[in-house]
Amino acid sequence: MIHILVPTDFSANAYNALRYATGLFKNETCTFYILNAFQTGASNLESIRNRERNTRLFQIAKETSERDLAAVLKQITAENKNANSIFKTISVADSLVNAIGKSVIENRVQYIIMGTQGASGLKSVFLGSNTVNIISKIDFCPIVAVPSEYKFAIPDTILFATGFEHVYDKYELKPMLFLAKLLKSNIQVLHLFDETKKEAHQETAKNVIEKRLKGVNYNILEKEKKEKVSTEIAAFVDKNNNIGMVAIIDYWHSFIEKLTRESVVKNIAFKTKVPLLVMHLPE
Repeated sequence: MIHILVPTDFSANAYNALRYATGLFKNETCTFYILNAFQTGASNLESIRNRERNTRLFQIAKETSERDLAAVLKQITAENKNANSIFKTISVADSLVNAIGKSVIENRVQYIIMGTQGASGLKSVFLGSNTVNIISKIDFCPIVAVPSEYKFAIPDTILFATGFEHVYDKYELKPMLFLAKLLKSNIQVLHLFDETKKEAHQETAKNVIEKRLKGVNYNILEKEKKEKVSTEIAAFVDKNNNIGMVAIIDYWHSFIEKLTRESVVKNIAFKTKVPLLVMHLPE
């Protein structure tokens, strides 16, 4: 049983991500958790949230959340043809990050799949900055960010973009390897390097990854980085129509590095025209 979490704000973009999730696992036995998090106040303090639960405003927000979730559930079950799919809804009064984190742990979720509208979108608050915020803070579950207008297709090739800064263990690549084997996708490793900063361990990492990718079809391409990472990846995807997903690993640790890395993730998520799989390196 595969457990998938799909957050929603009941927008078309969120529903598109839900459709993508069901398409990705259309032949598998899955439970899809459709999550809506709502708040009636600005504070996240538990005592204030508890008091809010007794207010009329809270009751209205709760009823609205549950009603809209029921409508989404009705629509997706009518569209879904996989008899092995189970859909469950979660309505919770909490911040989106807290709600996702708790739901991932409680339901043993293996992937979070959510939409991203892009920096130019007028409604980018939920499906833009929140996507980046979740990628930054939910670092214990793989996340797939789906562009708003992306039409579902099984990825012929998954592009794994890396600088080989780290010698990956197989379990760190497991979310990508699982999807590649499940979908019978190829893996294109794109090594973006800076000629002025090449280090010995990068060559070691390159040699090791060939062992890690046994069992799937793969190819390694090395390319000198001349532009921003996000720009290089977007350009590579544009030139290769067979790429249906981009995969990257979150490997930064320090606070300053996380701030730097966040803008990179955001730019990749906003620039790539295909879904972005973000895997996390355990602290």
